[in-house]
Amino acid sequence: MNNKISERIDWQLIFYLLVFGIVSCISIWSAQSSGQYGGNFVSKQIFWYVIGTGIIAVMTIFDTDRYRKLTWYLYGVGNFSLLVLWLSPAKIAPVINGQKSWFRLPGDITIQPSEFMKVLFILALSKVIADHHKKYSEKTIQTDFQLLFKIGLTLALPLFLIMQQPDLGTSLVFLAITAGMIIVSGISWKIVLPIYGLVAAIGVTAIALVLKAPKFLQETFGVAPYQLGRIYSWLDPLNYQTSEGYHLTKSIRAIGSGMLTGKVNTDEGIGNRQVYIPESHTDFIFSVIGEEFGFIGTSFVVSLFFLLIYHLIKISLGTNKDFNVYICSGVVSMIAFHVLQNIGMTIQLVPITGIPLPFISYGGSSLMANMFAMGIIFSIRFHHKNYMFNSTKDLE
Repeated sequence: MNNKISERIDWQLIFYLLVFGIVSCISIWSAQSSGQYGGNFVSKQIFWYVIGTGIIAVMTIFDTDRYRKLTWYLYGVGNFSLLVLWLSPAKIAPVINGQKSWFRLPGDITIQPSEFMKVLFILALSKVIADHHKKYSEKTIQTDFQLLFKIGLTLALPLFLIMQQPDLGTSLVFLAITAGMIIVSGISWKIVLPIYGLVAAIGVTAIALVLKAPKFLQETFGVAPYQLGRIYSWLDPLNYQTSEGYHLTKSIRAIGSGMLTGKVNTDEGIGNRQVYIPESHTDFIFSVIGEEFGFIGTSFVVSLFFLLIYHLIKISLGTNKDFNVYICSGVVSMIAFHVLQNIGMTIQLVPITGIPLPFISYGGSSLMANMFAMGIIFSIRFHHKNYMFNSTKDLE
């Protein structure tokens, strides 16, 4: 049975995105008042939200079966764009902050292909896992290792190309997406737990070597001094507050000075922050929220992300296609890691990486990619009613 169009639209998700848009514009308006840049980032962010809304509207029209059929073409286009970016001259792909991650288009517009590749990668992994389970209805240790190998192959090419930029933050997002989707892929925990345990052990060992044997890392693995400095400044930011720890110490002071209700309740009002943080409209937007609106404001933002993730999980549990379940899982993994990493780095929980806060940080590529992902979610929700009363679950 088909329900009315209005009943098939996910109004709750629309509400969340609307609130995110309002929070984003208010926060960016406060951030740009610091005077680091002369442009009006709020109007640009509104423009990207309007474009993103159009992307969602178009993508909702098509069922995810269409996206499944186009997955490998889209995956190929995404990898090709990363390859072209790697090989392009500085005039087309300039090095910004030590990274060659953006195409520069006429009109001073920049596009970051890796942001869109995240979503295309989720589609590719979803197809790999769904097709594998369709082929092997009976699970064995051997088939689980085969699936793990396929997932690794799908990850290898985009991860390699992104590391050439080099962009460690985005690479970590790809690894987080992969880790999240492996958990729901049905691979035996006898395989998954030892692998995750090994990864955790490698991480702990790497930090220990940074602290105890930095020369070994430099001589053996070619680790640069500035990379070691990021770890040192993370663990002891006050001793590095004039260099690598500058952003972190400023962020902690900004969030701490906001206290319970923030400085918006003072006589000076919103937009008169006292702690200057470079690039606060992008990666450190959460620090702006903390200073302006205090613990109450930051708690509201965290709760909003929790509600969004919870809603996406409900959609994944309610869909009747395995392919859709894996897509939802990948999107949840992507957003959750972005939120944990971005907020965590502003309060010294994790080292600083250039990862934006979804739907709130300024950035056209980041916002378009997230809206692209939401468009697929809207499609899942919109077309789900067509199969709602089937007596059996479509395992494809």
